[in-house]
Amino acid sequence: MTRQNENPQDNGWPGIFSDTAIEHMENPQNVGSIHNADGFGSVDGTCGDNMEMWLKISGDTIDDIKFWTDGCETTIAAGSITTLMARGKPIGEAMKINEQDVLLALGGFPEDGLHCISLAVKTLKAAIADYLRYKNDPWKRSYQK
Repeated sequence: MTRQNENPQDNGWPGIFSDTAIEHMENPQNVGSIHNADGFGSVDGTCGDNMEMWLKISGDTIDDIKFWTDGCETTIAAGSITTLMARGKPIGEAMKINEQDVLLALGGFPEDGLHCISLAVKTLKAAIADYLRYKNDPWKRSYQK
């Protein structure tokens, strides 16, 4: 189901967004950071937005995931749904999450917001790559900085 915003001043989002996308814009999930995270990714988007994600891994499963962005509502929605999709998944399964998966989970997105989805997926993959880089030698993480 989509909502047509005939009056852009209703919520400031002209165009068509699904109820799911609007819910994640207005009430994003998993916002914040994780102290002593097992994986961390920070990616700058093509529009200048930045997104960061933190992972806490138990076994080989994403036990907790948080994100932060300085971006717009569409970036917030993309980050929110991406974290929900990755939480509870084994690392290998989470690595397979792609832009199309996120787009479908959001119920579609205007074309000018697709780069926000790409930013969220790239940030998730960067956090997973960071985890995998230090998985066997976590002490090396302290020398990275």
